[in-house]
Amino acid sequence: MTFVATWCAQGTLGRYCPRTSCTCRTSIQGESELNDPLAQTRLADTHSRYVPLTLKIAPDLDEAQVINIADALRRHRIDGVIATNTTIARDKVQGIRYGEQQGGLSGAPVFEASTAVVRQLAAALAGELPIIAAGGVLNGSNALAKLEAGASLVQVYSGLVYRGPALVRECVHATRNWKAPAA
Repeated sequence: MTFVATWCAQGTLGRYCPRTSCTCRTSIQGESELNDPLAQTRLADTHSRYVPLTLKIAPDLDEAQVINIADALRRHRIDGVIATNTTIARDKVQGIRYGEQQGGLSGAPVFEASTAVVRQLAAALAGELPIIAAGGVLNGSNALAKLEAGASLVQVYSGLVYRGPALVRECVHATRNWKAPAA
């Protein structure tokens, strides 16, 4: 965290470990595991510099874990949350070549789970923090679905690799007239 406070304009804490066992990945999403790394005020006090922080979480969470994370984000005054990283679930790739391989899975297979986490976070946070949606955005309608689920912003990764800059144009076009519901 010293590096972030010294050299970065913004930092993202990744609370996931997609390349390790399922036990590790799910256990670090609990409330007690979030307390120490999220002490943002301590970081700012130590380095006399405020660096906005976001927390990136996994889609492999149950609703209680999402609520615990939302509470920790508020308690530690984290600036936003990125929902989500890769999934360890393999139900969307059963029977597909290499589908049984270990590690984080991105792209289309993570879209539904990621969007569900966005929806749960939106309900738990009630607009208190921005939600940055990532996970399975491969076209403009996917980006719109993330906003409709409660995201403030949308990030693209795998879709950008496969579709290139045309994806960004499509997402902008699809979301251009979208308006967030009144609070």
